[in-house]
Amino acid sequence: MKLRPVEPGDLDRFFEQQLDPEANEMAAFTAKNPADRGVFNYHWGLMMRDPETVLRTIEQDGVVAGSIVLYPYDGIQELSFWTAKEFWGKGITTAAVDAFLKEFPARPVRARVVADNMGAQVMLERRGFVKIGESKDFSNARAAVVSEDILELR
Repeated sequence: MKLRPVEPGDLDRFFEQQLDPEANEMAAFTAKNPADRGVFNYHWGLMMRDPETVLRTIEQDGVVAGSIVLYPYDGIQELSFWTAKEFWGKGITTAAVDAFLKEFPARPVRARVVADNMGAQVMLERRGFVKIGESKDFSNARAAVVSEDILELR
């Protein structure tokens, strides 16, 4: 697994990855229409132009496996990641989070995980994240209000 800065050419792969229905269900908080490339381009354009947002591509054996992002939210850095389904369960996301947190050691860092995404929750808890809160919000991917756990690494 290798982390590197996001390159414009990675965006096509990120877009393809976000089209996966199972991945959208797992993430829960996604675009209303994941197939809308204009919304995708706008969102990624904002992130890429924001000097306070750190973006990395997760690469496995030369293939774009996903992305990991650190951005300010309510004055605290928040971690977000997306790994393509074909890379799930192989330790790639775990290795990416470990490498990213080592590269950016400032704390606290928060992460939000839909309450039933046990894989992501357990992985973050094993890295020292603890649950500090919960929110309920509408999930476009699930067309329902869902619970999201707020985790923090101090």
